[in-house]
Amino acid sequence: MFRVEPFLSSAWRPTLLVASVLLVQGCSLLPKKDAQATPGGRPVAAENTSDSAKAEDDAGKRAAFTVEVKGPDKVREYLAQNLEIQRYSRIPDLGTTELSRLMVAAEANARELLATLGYFTPTLTLELNETPTSDKAPRAVVVTVEPGATTQVTSAQILFNGPIESDPGAAAQREAIRKGWSLPPGQPFTQQGWDNAKTAGLRNLTAKRYATASVVTSRADVDADRHEAQLGITYQSGPAYRFGPLKISESKRYNPDAMRRVARVPTGEDYDQQKLLDAQQRMASSGYFDSVFLTLDTAADDPQTAPVLAQVREAPLQKVVAGVGFTTDSGARLSLDHTHNQVPLLGWRAVSKLSIDNDTRSLGTELNSIPDDNGWRWVNSALVKRENAGTYDVDSGRLRSGRSKSEDHIDRSYYLQYDYAKNRGTDAPQSAAAVSGNWAWTARYFDNNATPSRGYGIALELGAGYTLIGERLPFTRTFVRGLGFIPLGDVTSSDGSQARNSRIQLRGDLGAVVAKDAAQIPSTLMFLTGGDTTVRGYGYQKIGSELTDGSIVAGRYLGVLSAEWQRPFVWKGKLTEWESAVFVDAGAVGNTPSELKTKVGVGVGARWRSPFGPVQADIAYGEATRKFRLHLRLGFTF
Repeated sequence: MFRVEPFLSSAWRPTLLVASVLLVQGCSLLPKKDAQATPGGRPVAAENTSDSAKAEDDAGKRAAFTVEVKGPDKVREYLAQNLEIQRYSRIPDLGTTELSRLMVAAEANARELLATLGYFTPTLTLELNETPTSDKAPRAVVVTVEPGATTQVTSAQILFNGPIESDPGAAAQREAIRKGWSLPPGQPFTQQGWDNAKTAGLRNLTAKRYATASVVTSRADVDADRHEAQLGITYQSGPAYRFGPLKISESKRYNPDAMRRVARVPTGEDYDQQKLLDAQQRMASSGYFDSVFLTLDTAADDPQTAPVLAQVREAPLQKVVAGVGFTTDSGARLSLDHTHNQVPLLGWRAVSKLSIDNDTRSLGTELNSIPDDNGWRWVNSALVKRENAGTYDVDSGRLRSGRSKSEDHIDRSYYLQYDYAKNRGTDAPQSAAAVSGNWAWTARYFDNNATPSRGYGIALELGAGYTLIGERLPFTRTFVRGLGFIPLGDVTSSDGSQARNSRIQLRGDLGAVVAKDAAQIPSTLMFLTGGDTTVRGYGYQKIGSELTDGSIVAGRYLGVLSAEWQRPFVWKGKLTEWESAVFVDAGAVGNTPSELKTKVGVGVGARWRSPFGPVQADIAYGEATRKFRLHLRLGFTF
């Protein structure tokens, strides 16, 4: 099957999604016919105090009454949002008798609401004031609250029934659930906190081994006079499950056994929800499926060999994607991608890409085999490129063949590689070619691989080879890079309901190509730096080894260091999806360690956790160029 996706498909899909969301939100603002209100009906979210005090509706009539709540901030805001009496404030012919009845019901409603916050003995005063001269409403209901003492949790008993109760292998899981209980003795009791604690305990139980666990009994004994709450809950574990074989439904185009190797479900191991999600993610990101949903078959006869059921929608055999993009490194970009998921005879996937921007034009293809039972796959690739690197344009080519393996945190690869590079321009460096053997290893231990705020990543590349043009000489190449986040403490909203940590981000790159001075090494194997992801304040690949005439070329040694302070942004007391950043970058490239001359960039920036990935905007000042430069970036990769 051959399919051509519409031009700009990668850009239009998220745009249409955002437009749809905005349209739905806009519809919610259209006038609605008020539902007929009945006392004692289900509480609904009402307007806040200022909104409920608006006097005139569309017909120019005043509201029947306004509601004002007086008391501590947390209690006042909660009641102002949830008191049921506000549902009736816009009934035009509401009489005094009816309003008095509503006030009696409002007192009981307020006590119920306060009880959910842990206040079981509040003092409430409700007043009805006439306000005939007000343009808001002729009457005002004033609710004064003295919440009293908060009820505290004095004990929390967590029990287990079923196989987990006597299984020695589950001792650590039982202890983890008890230690992780979110409403321990000494904490204020609230209904929401109680519900959250029960749910979190059950979620932690079903996440490993006991997929069908449930709550048998739960109780909260509250002594209102002594302001104490005694909690108790019993979980029924159900049987312990182990992963059985993967069963794929609707598999017509791709070999189910091959897809089993892609998913890498840990058959025979104890059930772990995270491992199931990881296998689902591997299948979803493989390119062979448009959608994937994995579930454990808990209805199977033997829980120790429970099959994993995969509901999938297979991707087409071929697809073409055209797209546009923009970076401050290289300006506007056009790209055309073609994917063939089963190349005839080989059965491998081929991914070919044409990319054009202001500084680079490239055409490449990569062939990948299905992983074997140990997770290793063959990778063969070819790439031709013309790019602006330093002062000169470089025409280059690369052939690579080897094997790679990707695990949950570690990627490994080893390969043979041929490189050719020709520098174009006046007094350009000589052309060069080389063949080399290489080994690469990358570890990622971030809390979130898309938007990390904690953790670290390390990458190491080692290579050795021979030059092929001029005198044939050996060389070695080493490249190390690292990225880490150090939390500095939490930034909280004014009401304490939200918190997110600020952090220091540390980044560093070190590289070295060791060979005799006479060795003609391709510039694509050497180093340049500068740009959005390296040393900000400088152009992309504009920091290199400086020749006597001022020209910039790739160098044999590289060093980059960066430190950045990232802090969540609070607006009107609420945490937002924005963060501020202050940073300093430094980098140097030279043909010998003594030639390394550090270039420094400093600046400030903003980070936005958008629905499409992290957006980074920075203004940086290059100390060497004495110029400011804007840097924009979408997404995170390491």
